[in-house]
Amino acid sequence: MNTGLKITAFAAAIAATFGTAYGVGTSIDPVVAKKPPTAHDEHAEAGEGAGGKAAGGHESAPAGGLQISEGGYTLALDTPRVAAGTSSVLSFSVKDESGRKVTAYQREHGKELHFIVASRDLTVYRHLHPTRAADGTWSVRAELPAAGGYRAFADFKPAKKGATGVTLGADLAVSGKAEPAALPPARATAEVDGYRVSLDGALAPGKANELKLTVTKDGKPVTNLQPYLGAYGHLVALRAGDLAYLHVHPNGEPDDGVTEPGPEVSFTATAPSPGAYRLFLDFQHEGEVRTAAFTVDVPAGGADATTGAKPSAEPGKTEEADGHGH
Repeated sequence: MNTGLKITAFAAAIAATFGTAYGVGTSIDPVVAKKPPTAHDEHAEAGEGAGGKAAGGHESAPAGGLQISEGGYTLALDTPRVAAGTSSVLSFSVKDESGRKVTAYQREHGKELHFIVASRDLTVYRHLHPTRAADGTWSVRAELPAAGGYRAFADFKPAKKGATGVTLGADLAVSGKAEPAALPPARATAEVDGYRVSLDGALAPGKANELKLTVTKDGKPVTNLQPYLGAYGHLVALRAGDLAYLHVHPNGEPDDGVTEPGPEVSFTATAPSPGAYRLFLDFQHEGEVRTAAFTVDVPAGGADATTGAKPSAEPGKTEEADGHGH
């Protein structure tokens, strides 16, 4: 082979190698964060998925759950695939940078770790409460009704001194015939099991705004909500498309002398970018936890969001209505 042909063949081999590497890199979760996490209040969240500035010149707020590994911690799913419509045990662990399972956590909102599972189309949502074995393995039984792609989130704060909160995300497959649904349109109310929840407030890119959710039943305000996870409500927000996880902080807490047990539950949230978001409110009343789901549109250009919600089905029959995992 002459010199010209040798150089051409060598260049082609390099191109093929890098092409293969690119294909693999875009099909799986990154293993290591590209930069150290930034702190947000008590949480450290991954900013790579929503980094930079949002449309309209707003600085993007960090979003979590986009990476399987961040800040020296990795979410390891022992059961990355389950069957649709069957009760299955989900098993996982959080490993440190040495590959050891983490066994010590700080309790936040009443739990050492919050485990969220949501379908990629955001029509199925589960806030589950796993138990931890002595060796650091977490497990919980769950039934996921629809086949397709899901995302599992572990939201926690390690026990070591100075640690900040971390949210990791990993893909979960549910086998069966998959028929992804369209994202429900934005509406201002959601109904579940005879309760009506109204959403007031706006999300905006890079701007902290207050969201107020008002709970009524049979047309009357619910003024005796029961504490759930250290508050009168627990709110999770996920961005449609990549399922970026937003930390939403409750304003006030039970027995603080100020916060009333309903009908309003208040949160402060920041959108990392324009786009559509799905909000899931868990609230407890008469000894049962229920979930109200909302779709929120955050426009570009710095304008506040149009907020609203629509139940996925008839009242009391939504997937989100049983999203708390009890």
